[in-house]
Amino acid sequence: MSYSVGQVAGLANVTVRTLHHYDEIGLLRPGARSAAGHRRYDDADLDRLQSILFYRELGFPLDEVAVLLDDPDADPQAHLRRQHTLLTGQIEQLEKMAAAVERAMEARKMGINLTPEEKFEVFGGDPDQYADEVEERWGNTEAYRESQRRAATYTKEDWQRIKAEGDAINDRFIALMESGAAAESGAAMDLAEEHRQWMCRNHYDCPHRLHACIGEMYVTDHRFTENIDKAKPGLAAYLRGAIVANAERHG
Repeated sequence: MSYSVGQVAGLANVTVRTLHHYDEIGLLRPGARSAAGHRRYDDADLDRLQSILFYRELGFPLDEVAVLLDDPDADPQAHLRRQHTLLTGQIEQLEKMAAAVERAMEARKMGINLTPEEKFEVFGGDPDQYADEVEERWGNTEAYRESQRRAATYTKEDWQRIKAEGDAINDRFIALMESGAAAESGAAMDLAEEHRQWMCRNHYDCPHRLHACIGEMYVTDHRFTENIDKAKPGLAAYLRGAIVANAERHG
């Protein structure tokens, strides 16, 4: 069975001009011609057209599509496997994008109004840089959900206040370090308790056991260590020592 160029255009939802162009560049030459010289497409041509449209939808330029389809070592099944892999990856990416848009919509609904520029102004960087990783690791916890709920209500002024309070606590930790006080000293443990309460006030309920886990992360995740130690080398380890000691003090 064969099909006219108009029939193929209707089946594939493309223009006749597109099919003429594919013929002219050798990407999709019809399998036959009528007695009057009109293009006639067979089932194999339709299969090739389906593959072309798949790759085009995925963003491949026509010259790369031609290379893929004319690969002598690739059979139709191989093309389908490749297309399935590419489409699956695209679906996953689109699902992530949709989830991000949904979170943004929820944040807007709850009153958040921090622009990207304001985020950089307040945090000195992008606080959403590791958002996907954070959600993957802790997205099913109540602490994460509570943190998201609170964050969605904060204004630029709220974030500036929270950051200023956190910086002040870090400055006092640095002063204790420079005074020679041990991380397990009473003063350091008291300051660790202030740090925990600051987290409870501004982010989520943080029991001592969870606080101790966070302290451990300060030294086991190099990204935390490097960021904290920008203020003073060794600060991450000092924080961890004070936080763990405080947690043990509270049983």
